Amino acid sequence: MTTSLNDVATSNVTLRSFLHGLPGVDRVGADQRAAMLGTRSIKTTAKAQAIDLAIGMVDLTTLEGADTPGKVRAMCAKAVHPDPADPSVPKVAAVCVYPDMVAGAVAALKGSGVKVASVATAFPSGRSSLDVKIADTTFAVAAGADEIDMVIDRGAFLAGDYLKVFEEITAIKAACGSAHLKVILETGELSTYDNVRRASWLAMLAGGDFIKTSTGKVQPAATLPVTLIMLEAVRDFLAVTGRKVGVKPAGGIRTTKDAIKMLVLVNETVGDGWLSPDWFRLGASSVLNDLLMQRQKMTTGRYAGPDYFTLD
Repeated sequence: MTTSLNDVATSNVTLRSFLHGLPGVDRVGADQRAAMLGTRSIKTTAKAQAIDLAIGMVDLTTLEGADTPGKVRAMCAKAVHPDPADPSVPKVAAVCVYPDMVAGAVAALKGSGVKVASVATAFPSGRSSLDVKIADTTFAVAAGADEIDMVIDRGAFLAGDYLKVFEEITAIKAACGSAHLKVILETGELSTYDNVRRASWLAMLAGGDFIKTSTGKVQPAATLPVTLIMLEAVRDFLAVTGRKVGVKPAGGIRTTKDAIKMLVLVNETVGDGWLSPDWFRLGASSVLNDLLMQRQKMTTGRYAGPDYFTLD
C-alpha cells in the first residue's frame, strides 16, 4: 500500500478527505454504459460456457427465519449436484446461511469443495454493538465457516462517521482469522453512486476480501450500474495498492440473462482475471434453477418442466 494510503485511516478527518477526494461518478454515464453492456448478446458455445461459469460462481443462499437443518442439508446437496441427472453440471461456489446453520452445512459439504459462507454482524440491519458483531462472527468461524458476509453500519456511514465503519470492518476482519471477509455495502440505502464508490474504497482500505452489493433484503439491490461502479473501484484499488479484491452482486439476480449481463460487465470492466469464483460471486437463491433450465435447453433442445428442479 502506498505511503499516502497508510495514513488515510488515522482519523475521521483524513478518511473523509480521502473518500470525498475520489473522482465523482457520472451518474448518466454509468447508467448508459451499464445499459449498453447489458445489451451484449452471446450465443451457442460462448453462452454454454457462460452458463457453466455462472453456476460455478453462485453463492446458493437461504436467509429466512424459517430455515431448518433439513432445508440447509437439501440446499447443500443441490450445491454439490445442482442437477442430479446430469453429473456434468458444475457445483456452485458456496452456500450462504445464518451462523447457527453453519455447522450443519459444514457437515453436509465435507469433502465437496463447496465453501460455507455465513452472514454475521447483526445481519441484515447491522444495528448492534461491535462486541455482539464480533461474537456473531467468532461463532460462525468456530463452526467452520470459510467466509463471512458482514454488513456495514450504514447509519454511521451516511452520518459521515467513516472511522467507525473502518474500525468495525478491521475488527471483524481480525475475528475472521483465515476466513475470507465479504463486506456488504447495502447499496440500496446509500442514496448516491458517489457513496457507493466511497463505501467500496472504505471497505477495501479496511481489509475486505470482497465487496458485496446487498443483503437481498433491500431494493434496489444488485443493479448493473452499481455493480459497474464497484468493479471500477476494485480495478482502481488494484492499480493503486497492488491488492486484488473480489465483487459479489446479490439480490435481484433471477434469470440466466441477468447472470450473463453480470459476466459481460466483469469482462468489459476489469477483464477475465475476475471471471473466477475466487474473485466474482453471484449471491442468489433463485437464479440457479433458471441457469439449469437454460443449460438443459441448450443440451437437449427442450426445457425441463416446472417441477424438475427443487425450489430453494
